[in-house]
Amino acid sequence: MGQMTTLALRGVLVVLLAGSVFVQAVMVPLIGADLEEGASELAYPRAAFLVVLVLGVVTVQVVLVCVWRLVTMVRRGTVFSHAAFRYVDVVLWAIAAAAVLLSAFGYMLAPGEAVAPGVVLLIGGVVVAALGVALIVLVLRMLLAQAVARDVEAARLEAELQGVI
Repeated sequence: MGQMTTLALRGVLVVLLAGSVFVQAVMVPLIGADLEEGASELAYPRAAFLVVLVLGVVTVQVVLVCVWRLVTMVRRGTVFSHAAFRYVDVVLWAIAAAAVLLSAFGYMLAPGEAVAPGVVLLIGGVVVAALGVALIVLVLRMLLAQAVARDVEAARLEAELQGVI
């Protein structure tokens, strides 16, 4: 990965992380105030909505930090090691947690007439998309496992060849 690509990706990660902190610090209290005004229409307390929202943002932040660490490993040339699995696994579980949180959010919005049924259906579609992304990450994890196994085998064969020479 080139230096410009790394810098561009890190720039995007910084902007996304700053945006997620902005959502937690500014937008969540504003959404909480809006929910306070329309609390009679909601089937669940506003605190439940806010907790799901904050935890959802945390899952995004966890993914961003893990991607940063993986980019660092790529830059150093150490991504094909067993240490990379920790970050990929955390990304996988964070995406799965986000899908669960989105499901809970849709479940909380479903009763009553506070939101249109189409909104709940759209949230269900986003849940399916998140699960699809989790499956893609799982496939990429399997590819990483194959690459690490080949790297280990290549190192073993190289050491064996050095012993012969």
